Amino acid sequence: MKDIMGLMKQAKEMQEKMEAAKAKVADLRAEGVSGGGMVRITLSGEGHMQSINIDPAMIVPDEAEILEDLIIAAYHDAKIKIDQKQAETMQSAMGDIQLPEGMKLPF
Repeated sequence: MKDIMGLMKQAKEMQEKMEAAKAKVADLRAEGVSGGGMVRITLSGEGHMQSINIDPAMIVPDEAEILEDLIIAAYHDAKIKIDQKQAETMQSAMGDIQLPEGMKLPF
């Protein structure tokens, strides 16, 4: 019976750590850049776009396709960075708890 109580305590602690880590992840921000800084996108920790900044020199009607490609590239850059920050935040929150192979955080 002692082992069950210990497991219950560990499960509760893990749940509390996960909730705290999720809150930290929500507060994360990452900026993606393309075109040498001509296009910048900021994503939240939840992956929502917070802002987009486009250098006015890039707004040329006949070259819309180039601008579209730069926006996509900046988004992908930001997404890679936010994914990495999320993984680091969740890993530090979990500490020494080992997850089964192939299982990633956040769930």
